[in-house]
Amino acid sequence: MKNDSNSLVHRQLVVTPEMGKKIIARAVASLPQIKQALTDRTIVVVAGTTNGYVAEELLEEIGQAAEFSRRDFFRGYTFPPGSKTENKETYYDPEGFSGDVVIRKGVWEREKTISEVVGSLEEGDIIFKGANALYLEDKTAGILIGDTKGGTVLKALQAVIGRRVDFYLPVGLEKRVPQNLNKTAASLNSPGASGPRMMVVQGKVITEIEALNILTGVQVEMTAAGGIEGAEGSYYLSISGEERQVKKAADIISESCS
Repeated sequence: MKNDSNSLVHRQLVVTPEMGKKIIARAVASLPQIKQALTDRTIVVVAGTTNGYVAEELLEEIGQAAEFSRRDFFRGYTFPPGSKTENKETYYDPEGFSGDVVIRKGVWEREKTISEVVGSLEEGDIIFKGANALYLEDKTAGILIGDTKGGTVLKALQAVIGRRVDFYLPVGLEKRVPQNLNKTAASLNSPGASGPRMMVVQGKVITEIEALNILTGVQVEMTAAGGIEGAEGSYYLSISGEERQVKKAADIISESCS
């Protein structure tokens, strides 16, 4: 039986990028296939700011999050032009980077990186990789690359393409772009261009839209964006569903503020 559209509840709520990271991570950890893989398979969470929340949630699931810190769990970063923190030594301590998060059959194998374990990954294992750009129309993600050998994404793709390892892309709506990423990558990767290169990839993209649907069953659309006093980069999400679903979604969004 179809739902009566008049019985649906519609509500608009504001989500900041940091709130979105928490919501995405919570949704990822709730997925049955992820819970199963935590017990039976190998999961690799490649370091990144959104993936820091994902790693934390997954380690909480297996009771091993006590010694994990998101503080240095990233490789690339973007600061405001002219910011004093543009000097990475004031923010990022390379000595503090303790590797990606590798969980093999419920055990966190510490201080390992994707480079060390990618050769052992098999079909059914999972890699989580963040992204820097997202084209919502076809769910392609763009990953900026500063490393002259292609960075962690090329290492991941060895297993994803070569051995059908599952590839998840947790990426916030803050990363959305309006154009086809293949054209963008062709320009960024061309001879004579400067700055980072780009690899365009496909996988299981999870934004705040998919995350709230996973967690509550609501339908979500992004309707506006922007703000001040810490809401810069935020977005309005229009949430529709049964009253209990919308209330649950609102509660999750509220909880992500802390």
